[in-house]
Formats: sequence, C-alpha cells, structure tokens
Amino acid sequence: MELFFSPLACSMATRISLYEAAADARFTQVDTKAKRTVAGDDFLAINPMGMVPTLRTDAGALLTENPAILQYVADAFPDAGLSPSGAFERAQLRQWLSFIGSELHEAIFLPLLDAKSPEAAKAYAREKIALRFGRLETHLAGRSTLLDAFSVADAYLFTILNWTFVTGIDLAKWPAVHAYYRALAQRPAIAKAFAEERALYAEEQKAKS
Repeated sequence: MELFFSPLACSMATRISLYEAAADARFTQVDTKAKRTVAGDDFLAINPMGMVPTLRTDAGALLTENPAILQYVADAFPDAGLSPSGAFERAQLRQWLSFIGSELHEAIFLPLLDAKSPEAAKAYAREKIALRFGRLETHLAGRSTLLDAFSVADAYLFTILNWTFVTGIDLAKWPAVHAYYRALAQRPAIAKAFAEERALYAEEQKAKS
C-alpha cells in the first residue's frame, strides 16, 4: 500500500492505523498547496481533488476520503482488530467516523484552520464547539476508546483533537476528552506517527519560511 499524506493532516489517522496493523506501506508526502509530491510529481494526476489522504492499494487501485480509507485498512488487516465484527458495532464505527468527519472536521476545524475563511464563518464554527465537544465528553466519561476497543475511529479522533492546539480550543474544558487524548498519545503506534509527522511538519514549515 502507498499512503499519500501531508504532515499532521487528517491523513495521519491512516498512518496510525497502518502502524497499528504492522502493515507494509509506503508513505508519500504531498504539498497540498502546490498539489505535488515531495518528489515533484503532479498530485492532481493521482487525485483530481488534490486532497489527502489518498491510498493506493497493493493492486494499484486508488481510494480517497478518510472514512472509506480507514475502513478499508481495518478490513484489510482483520487481525489488528481495528474494526468490530458485529453488524451493529460496525454501524457504531461508521457513526463515529461520520460524527468526527462532519461534526468536528468539517463543521468546526476546517473554518478555523482555513486562512481564507471569513471571521463570520470562524465565529459560526466556534458556536458549534460546546454542543459537539459536550457530546464527546458525555460518551467518553469512564471510557478509554470510542467503542469497546481501539478502532480506526480513535485514530481519526486523536488526529482531529491535535488541531485544538492551533485553533485555541482548550481541551481542559472537557476532562474526559482531555484524558482520552492524553492516554491515546501514549499508545505506541500513535506516539510514533505523531513524532514522525511533527518532525516532517517542522521541516516543511522551515522550507517555506
């Protein structure tokens, strides 16, 4: 497999999942503004949307959209236990992937992280924080994972929660969410992925300065 990624972007969730599965994978860094890989290849020729993550399977097929990629990785490596087996439990996994993608990633963080986003859009996004983080707080109270065991949804949520540090969202307001984040940060696959991507992000920013 080959994962096209950008450091500390939502594609880190797939890197975490691949590490959890001990998968044999290549990681190709993409400059999502220039729409080129670090080797200079035209990324739009790979993904016309120019977005990460993009996954090239061992058969050469391309897959886009974070929730789809995460579920594919979970299914490709069943022994890693990154997805539950029961029908209802798998529906719960999709529920959380949808919640993270639409209610957090799209509704809150994209407007706050986009330099071109108008102040009114940022203000509107901030109005959504209390309800959505409150939902997480209630669910995570007394829990260490979103489902009964670590899943690709946790990899995605951890990745998204990293963005609170650059958007001024104070996780301490939600103790259960904060404890969940800190505990997951110690998980070996997450710690490895985060350290690697943080270093790559620093190099990327230095090269642009």
